[in-house]
Amino acid sequence: MKVRSLIIYTIMIVLGFLWILPIWPTVLLAFKSNQEFGIQRFWQLPSQNFFGPNLIKAWNQAKLGRYFINSLIYGLLGAWGAIFLSSLASFSIARLKVKGAFGWFFVIWSGTIFPFQIYLIPLFKMYISTGFYDTFLGMSLFYIAICIPFCTFIFRNYFLTLPGEVLEAAKLDGCSNFKVYWKIYLPLSRSAVAVLFLFQFTWIWNDLMFGMVLTRSASVRPIMVGLAQLQGFRAGSGTDIPSLMAGALMASVPTILLFALLQRYFIEGMRLTTAGE
Repeated sequence: MKVRSLIIYTIMIVLGFLWILPIWPTVLLAFKSNQEFGIQRFWQLPSQNFFGPNLIKAWNQAKLGRYFINSLIYGLLGAWGAIFLSSLASFSIARLKVKGAFGWFFVIWSGTIFPFQIYLIPLFKMYISTGFYDTFLGMSLFYIAICIPFCTFIFRNYFLTLPGEVLEAAKLDGCSNFKVYWKIYLPLSRSAVAVLFLFQFTWIWNDLMFGMVLTRSASVRPIMVGLAQLQGFRAGSGTDIPSLMAGALMASVPTILLFALLQRYFIEGMRLTTAGE
């Protein structure tokens, strides 16, 4: 048994090392000057610490501060809004006697079947015609809507694992359907909420495609669009890659912190949310 565990841990360590290996060159480049980047190998150590100046340059030239705040708000609003609405829908579908419950679930869940690229042109035209294009409200509503199908799929599966007698006992005590949802089912799904918030916030934070298509101004665009625009700034004879890497490292901090803070719920939530009927 010890030999088997040793082999498993060794394989996991090797795979983990290979997974994080590309991060090392990124960190090194973020600490180099643009001149050192042009003359050194990517694995060589920098002669001085240029991370601060590189980050300031990225922050000021590409206005990453504004983009950073935008993505933070989008991530919070989009994740929490989708979790609340999808949990309501899932509770109704899974535990209330809604006519055509599975049909409603399939309609909502079908949003995860098709690739997101097919939504671009219809969504762009709709946003132009309704005035939602390049607006903070339009982006917030989009991120909430795009996250609802997956959250509904997870919540429905999770609510079906909870005993139906809980609902019946609460109804006998005089609780309304919403009170049962709010006071019993939602608190019991804390781990599922944590996992979904982690996944949806990370997806919204890393979104580039919709942020670039549905916006055009710095006051609305998310952080990944700012990083993409940073590649267009020139320093000397080439793109300022060290500043780009410093900005990318800074942009990765919120999701890393979120994983660190929610890791206690991650394993339990993954186990519960993937449970079948």
